[in-house]
Amino acid sequence: MQTIKAAVCHEFGAPLVVEDIQLRAPEFGEVEVTLDAVAICHSDISYASGAWGGSLPAVYGHEAAGIVSAIGDHVSSVAVGDSVVVTLIRSCGTCPTCAGGKPTGCETPYDGDHGPIRTSDGGKLHQAMACGGFAEKVVVDQKQLVKISDKIAKDVASLIACGVITGVGAVVNSAGLRAGQDVVVIGAGGVGLNAIQGARIAGARRIVAVDMSEEKLEDARAFGATDGVLATLGAPWRAAYKALGGKGADAVIVTVGAIPAYEQAPRYLGVGGKVIMVGMPHSNSFAKYEPVILAALGQGMVGSKMGDVVIQRDIPWMVDLYEQGRLQLDNLISGRWSLDQINEAIKDTKGGKARRNVIVFNR
Repeated sequence: MQTIKAAVCHEFGAPLVVEDIQLRAPEFGEVEVTLDAVAICHSDISYASGAWGGSLPAVYGHEAAGIVSAIGDHVSSVAVGDSVVVTLIRSCGTCPTCAGGKPTGCETPYDGDHGPIRTSDGGKLHQAMACGGFAEKVVVDQKQLVKISDKIAKDVASLIACGVITGVGAVVNSAGLRAGQDVVVIGAGGVGLNAIQGARIAGARRIVAVDMSEEKLEDARAFGATDGVLATLGAPWRAAYKALGGKGADAVIVTVGAIPAYEQAPRYLGVGGKVIMVGMPHSNSFAKYEPVILAALGQGMVGSKMGDVVIQRDIPWMVDLYEQGRLQLDNLISGRWSLDQINEAIKDTKGGKARRNVIVFNR
């Protein structure tokens, strides 16, 4: 076991504590990655607040990038020294869902209480989301990694691990958007901006961003939205209809976990359109719908987990688009922080103005 620094959650809702933890060597099919950067996702914040329960103490963090520093037996996808993106998508490859091409829904459970990390005195320490990226190093399954060019800055690359693939994938994979169709994106935060980029890349005719803030709507336009609508309007869907030429959207991407956003989402739909549910409300939160409308107009609602991506297929083409200048990543970073500043970075993220804050490891 080696000793590393990590930000540990000991109590839901309390500040994380940066302390020494133990990390074992990679075993069969596993890889050790020395991290250069890990982004802060709202899912990490929700877990740390106790919104979805879970085991404590825990190390969160799941949007990471770094260098492979050790490999276990039977690892063939990467080698020591490779630059990689680290994701939370831990697919077994053999369950019915994985075999059916949906690795984000892998049915094989992972017990983070018995993962590669321990407290400094050898006690239980939960590796959250099969990653535990708020640490100097991680040990993960090789299927969670995608090799990338070492020319790409790791702080930028870390964003691809969740926010980018979730937003772009929700449009391209989950919605199956065709060129010429219309999209409404509710929420212009980190994931929302990537959904807007995904719609632009997929050839959407009109992309309407909906948010509570004019500042966020300006961000949305910079990333490809053709129109912006304030969610504070009495009936914002009417403004969206007007922007779309008097009709509803083919796809509505909900990227925030707010119940009012979910309850209003179907109102933005056109005939045959569907709501893509990306943002995650707290457990035991409920939304109400009038199902007869959805049935009569052939509309639908579908969940999208991590953009329904296959990381070995989808991350390489997104990286290529970034290298071409067609996918914006640099401008997504709001701030760079050290591990010791993680609680300040989380507070800034919760303020609602940040696109993505990134923890950078200076080594």
